[in-house]
Amino acid sequence: MEGRVHSFQSLGTLDGPGVRFVVFMQGCNLRCGCCHNPDTWDCAAGTAYTPEEVVKRAVRFKEYFGTAGGITVSGGEPLLQAEFVREVFRLCHASGINTCLDTSGSIWNEKVAAQLEETDRVLLDIKYVSDGDYRRHVGCGMAAPMAFLDEVNRRGIPVWLRQVTIPTLTDSRETVLALGKIAADHPCVDKVELLPFRKICQVKYDQLGIPFAFGHLPEPSGETMKELNALLIHQEESPC
Repeated sequence: MEGRVHSFQSLGTLDGPGVRFVVFMQGCNLRCGCCHNPDTWDCAAGTAYTPEEVVKRAVRFKEYFGTAGGITVSGGEPLLQAEFVREVFRLCHASGINTCLDTSGSIWNEKVAAQLEETDRVLLDIKYVSDGDYRRHVGCGMAAPMAFLDEVNRRGIPVWLRQVTIPTLTDSRETVLALGKIAADHPCVDKVELLPFRKICQVKYDQLGIPFAFGHLPEPSGETMKELNALLIHQEESPC
C-alpha cells in the first residue's frame, strides 16, 4: 500500500494537542476560497510513501510528544486516502503514538468509517454556518460535514471544531454564535478554534498561475479576533 504525501512538518504545535508530527496528504475534493494549500489539490502529485515509511519518520520525534502530542494527518483532504491513513494510524498505535485526523468532513463511506476506528481525535473544519455559503465557497453542501460530525459524536471521538475567520463572510457575531451552538449540540466537541484568515498563500497561487478567490479580502484585525473569541468564551460559560 502507498499513499500520496505532499509534505511533512516535524514538530507542529498548531495541529492538535501538544507537539505533533504532521503529515499533509496530497489531493483534495474541495476548492475553498480561503485555501492556503492549492498545491495539495492535485491527487496525482506529491510523493508516494508506504505507511511504514511515514510512521518511521514519526517515531523519530516520539520523545517530543509527551502525553498530549502525537501524529496529525492533514491535507489536502486525508479522507480521500482513508485506507492509507487508517494503516498509518494503526501502526502509530502499535508504537504508542496518539492519532489525530484533520479533515473537512465532506466524505463518508465504509473506508472512512473504518479509518475512524483508529482515530483518537478529529480536527473538523466547519467552514461556514449556512448551506449557501458552503456551496458558493467550498464546493459541497453543509449537510456532509454535519453528518460527519454526528457520526463522530455517536462514536464518542473527541473533536476540535475549527473555522477560519474571514472578513465579510465569517467574522460576525451571528456566525460565532451559530458555531458555538453546533459545538454545544455535540458533546464530543471539547474545543472551538477561530483561525484568522491570512493571505501569505498568495505566492502559491501566483506560482501555479491560478486566481486566489479571496485575494481581494482583508485579513481580520487582532481586535476582531479578540472580540470574537471573547464572544465564543462567553457563550461556552453561559448557563443558558
